[in-house]
Amino acid sequence: MSPLQALPYMFASVLLAISQGLGQGFVTVNIPQFSGDLGVTTTQGTWLLAAYMIPRASLPLMLIKIRTQFGLRRFAEIGIAAYVIVAFGALWITDLRSAVIMQFLSGVAAAPLATLAFLYMLEPLAPQWKLKLGLPMVLALLFSGTTIARLISPSLIGDGFIWNVHLVTLGLAMLSLAMVYLLPLRPVPHAKVIQPLDLVSFGLIATGFGGMTVAFVMGPIHWWDDAVWIGWLLAGCVVCLITAALIELHRETPLLDLRWIASPPILHLTGTLMIFRLVLSEQTSGAPRMFQTMGLAPEQMTPLFAVIVLATFVSVLASVAYLTPKRVPAFQFVGLVMIAAGAWMDSQSSMLTRPEQMYISQALIAFAGMLCLPPAMMSGFMSALAKGPSYILSFVIVFLSTQSLGSVAGAGLFTTIINHRQAAHLQQLKDQILSSDPLAQAEIARNVAALLSQQPDAAARAAQAAYQLSSSVSSQAYVMAYNDAYFTIFLIATAAASALLLHVLRDWMAARSQPQTEVPA
Repeated sequence: MSPLQALPYMFASVLLAISQGLGQGFVTVNIPQFSGDLGVTTTQGTWLLAAYMIPRASLPLMLIKIRTQFGLRRFAEIGIAAYVIVAFGALWITDLRSAVIMQFLSGVAAAPLATLAFLYMLEPLAPQWKLKLGLPMVLALLFSGTTIARLISPSLIGDGFIWNVHLVTLGLAMLSLAMVYLLPLRPVPHAKVIQPLDLVSFGLIATGFGGMTVAFVMGPIHWWDDAVWIGWLLAGCVVCLITAALIELHRETPLLDLRWIASPPILHLTGTLMIFRLVLSEQTSGAPRMFQTMGLAPEQMTPLFAVIVLATFVSVLASVAYLTPKRVPAFQFVGLVMIAAGAWMDSQSSMLTRPEQMYISQALIAFAGMLCLPPAMMSGFMSALAKGPSYILSFVIVFLSTQSLGSVAGAGLFTTIINHRQAAHLQQLKDQILSSDPLAQAEIARNVAALLSQQPDAAARAAQAAYQLSSSVSSQAYVMAYNDAYFTIFLIATAAASALLLHVLRDWMAARSQPQTEVPA
């Protein structure tokens, strides 16, 4: 297409990606606000996030086949129309049960938006620019959704009205609907590709992935050992996935080519994608939650989120300028080193740390994210394309599933580490206070003196001063726990970078050791 023809399609892609990213981001970021609006606890409100993420982990498995069998145009129109209907229905939520059902439907309706965002970005581009420009741009928009939601949510919610969030979601959905109907995509040949056993396998895989999503979201909250139902849920997930694998391995035309997915190169790619997703959870589950624990308001963190978004799109420009298939290992190595550096800088935090002191470290991690994911997706896509068009579905599932499950698993594991280390540090700090009573008494005396003009009752002043000391100790324990989690991310990223370097060195030595055939003159 000419530039004038291409721009509307690229704008539609940006709109679809932002709609999908913000839809997920608003749920992730505003759980306390949603809970307060519904009159439930934050623990109960977390089911909203679990309900939204359940279909996101597995539904892409069927979307490509649905698109192939029923046509791209019908797929796009029905998908975006369903998203608008669900966004409109969210305005009438009254209780937790209806909210959970609506969030599940939102996750179902939002799943096609990511696919449509890719299609609208790739449609007008020349072949040499599809992977080099289109892929990094859409990934940046999709993965920036949560950060952009953190950036704009304080001004949207204002005095606590969550209604504005629903209106923005509905407005973006309606704009996306208009763009999809005005800009038709190039049709693809229809083919009857959905078989009865596909539905059976999909049901088992969806149950397994959905159960894992619930476990990783709710596990750190209810704690893994205390909630017996989480163990039974994970056991059921394993049974469902094993059953699905047995069915797929004995089919002539399986929904997924598990033998190809289990091959060493694809297992290596899957492990790489999971590691990237896990280490990048430092940005989504680390600094924002640490500052919330320290009592900072969302408005005080908006400059930090603006820096993260800016660094993400600067990284996209670097990818467009320098990314080639031969440079994929170099991009991934540099990205891992930057993540390790940023995590190590964050591990030096204290109670006096503020968002402006994390600008550099968080910018490094955001920049590294777009250096790691697009190259990994490019290499996997080219590997699938070399095997044949039928393998593209298997690769897309590998990528989307690792990102959906990886983000949930990364956040769950990160939160688990923090909760475990916070309890250990809190006990250690309490023991130190008990063993040094004069210091604790001096701190309480300072707090009592500060409260003298505010609280006339002496007993109430003493109780409030003791509570302030306990709260300060608890906050200090949380900061120390976050430092431990940041340092764990540093160790993982360093180990992954070392393994990648050894892998590249092994390939180089193997290539050097092979005899070179001379070309006759």
